[in-house]
Amino acid sequence: MSSPCVSVVRYKDPYDSLKEAIDLINGLEDFHPQDRILIKPNLVAWDFDLPFPPYGVVTTAVLMEALVKILHDAGFHHIIIGEATLNIHKKDMGLAIYKQMGFDKLEQRYGVELVDFNLDEFEDVDFGDFSLSVAKKAVHADKIINFPVLKTHNQATVSLGIKNLKGCLNRKSKMFCHHKDRDLNYMFPHIIEKLPVALTIIDGIFALEKGPAQTGKAYRKDLIVASKDPFACDVVGAKILGYDVDEVEHLKYFAKVHKIDYKIEDVEIKGEDLKTHIERIESDWEWTEDNTMPMGFKKRGISGIAIRKYDNTLCTGCSMMYNPMLILVMSAFKGEPFKNVELVSGKKQIASKGYDYTVLFGNCACKLNKDNPNIKTPIPIKGCPPKFDKIIEGLKLAGLECNYKDYEAYRHYIFSRYKKQDGFDMELYCIT
Repeated sequence: MSSPCVSVVRYKDPYDSLKEAIDLINGLEDFHPQDRILIKPNLVAWDFDLPFPPYGVVTTAVLMEALVKILHDAGFHHIIIGEATLNIHKKDMGLAIYKQMGFDKLEQRYGVELVDFNLDEFEDVDFGDFSLSVAKKAVHADKIINFPVLKTHNQATVSLGIKNLKGCLNRKSKMFCHHKDRDLNYMFPHIIEKLPVALTIIDGIFALEKGPAQTGKAYRKDLIVASKDPFACDVVGAKILGYDVDEVEHLKYFAKVHKIDYKIEDVEIKGEDLKTHIERIESDWEWTEDNTMPMGFKKRGISGIAIRKYDNTLCTGCSMMYNPMLILVMSAFKGEPFKNVELVSGKKQIASKGYDYTVLFGNCACKLNKDNPNIKTPIPIKGCPPKFDKIIEGLKLAGLECNYKDYEAYRHYIFSRYKKQDGFDMELYCIT
């Protein structure tokens, strides 16, 4: 068996650097002019109301344009860009992101078809003991180019190629992957089994710590990783982030299911010296040992509240609202202990005895704890996910007077820490 080949190229120019990464592995040799090629980027979300730093969160527009141009120059003209974004507050979020990033120029210049999977058709696909609804255009593409970013993930450790394909599912199937009896890491790795992924390219212009959202911290990395072997590509991407396969549960599971036993040493690396680019960045936020709050809360002297750490049953929608909820809780702290409050979330967390107020974050926690005898005063914050006004109203009932302006200030802060002179350029995310 020949070793899988992965290219690691330093990013200097969108077109030239990406073409080098693809050419080093003969990435297009199995493509045919008549192929319907689907490009699946990571465009998980955008915020149109508050400052949004996309660095390491979504695939850069400049590399997306470069890929389309490379394909067009090579004679491929049936190109689709498709994604099922997190559309929790906006039904046509995918189309809005396409417009924000200038993808309409790709339609005009190259005839690319832009598809918001959430507004398109899905097809039920059998995975043995469960089924998932997968975007029809992904299932029936001739070739898929999977184009994730280089980031860590607070539930999956890393979010690279295999994880990126979860964005081909409809909302109900995404939620099913966060099943209370099936761990997330054993669900989404199966998606690739039914999709014609021919090439994986990791956009590593930035690397994101404590992802997957904008609340993580991005670093300028200037790398492009590519391979025709999706697992090998993820193994190398994970290694760059400082993680071996054994530390990433879904990669370890994928290797077991597909009887893959090679390690990073068995991968043929072309281009850069991999060792010079390995740097460990954290994937998750630190919680107290007794699972009562984030360590940052403890350092600020916050007490009188137990916020149970999210688990893998917390769906992406609620997880995107979880950090804002934490910021709102901090805004309510005035130096005095809170009023003996517990907050639980997800599909598994059972409220404990001994608390005067129990905040149930999201529909799943509300349903699970509906008749829980441990609860003295239930405060359901309903929603899938809950909206800001419901979170603020619920926390107020538990004695937490939150200030939304503090959350706005936080969002401005995390955006302002990225400076153009340090390589954080918003022009990388807009095609002109």
